[in-house]
Amino acid sequence: MPRLAIAWLRNYYIPVNDVQAYLAMDDAALLAQCDVHVYKASGPGGQHRNKVSSAVRVRHRATQITAHGDETRSQHENKRLAIRRLRMNIALQLRRPISRETSELPPVVAECIFRPRRAGPDAKQRLQVGRKDRRFWAAAAFLLDVLDAFEGGLANAAAYVGITTSNFISTLKSDRHLYAAAQALRKRHGQRPIT
Repeated sequence: MPRLAIAWLRNYYIPVNDVQAYLAMDDAALLAQCDVHVYKASGPGGQHRNKVSSAVRVRHRATQITAHGDETRSQHENKRLAIRRLRMNIALQLRRPISRETSELPPVVAECIFRPRRAGPDAKQRLQVGRKDRRFWAAAAFLLDVLDAFEGGLANAAAYVGITTSNFISTLKSDRHLYAAAQALRKRHGQRPIT
């Protein structure tokens, strides 16, 4: 029987395949795996904000990762924001081992890789996924996993994915939270910050 690879987080073993599965779920399915806590938010926003329980905190039961939403006066909108942040936190906090020998891209990442139209046969492919794309955090999690597998080495990580180093870096820089996670990962491996 093959051993199931696992990732370690806050005293919980997470099956590797579940990390990408969590990120691929729609909001309703992900919310079904969470404990939801509704509370009164403090701060600016008028009387309504302080009298009505509109702030939402979600805690993913399997990973114990939390996120909150309290910017609006709408509980529904705050729940949507909390789920979006939970997806981001899962991508940034869970690492899974990547085999350096086999370059197998998850389907969600492979969908986002394109070859430039006017490029020659030796041209590198490009990863094109925007922050508003539903696949962004799944791709971001994979890039961080690869970066971790190559001990923070950008060129080797980019070559593993099959994209240019500049494309790899620009994708990491496209979101400030992703960029901070990449910088922390490189620092942990003794690498200089990305500039």
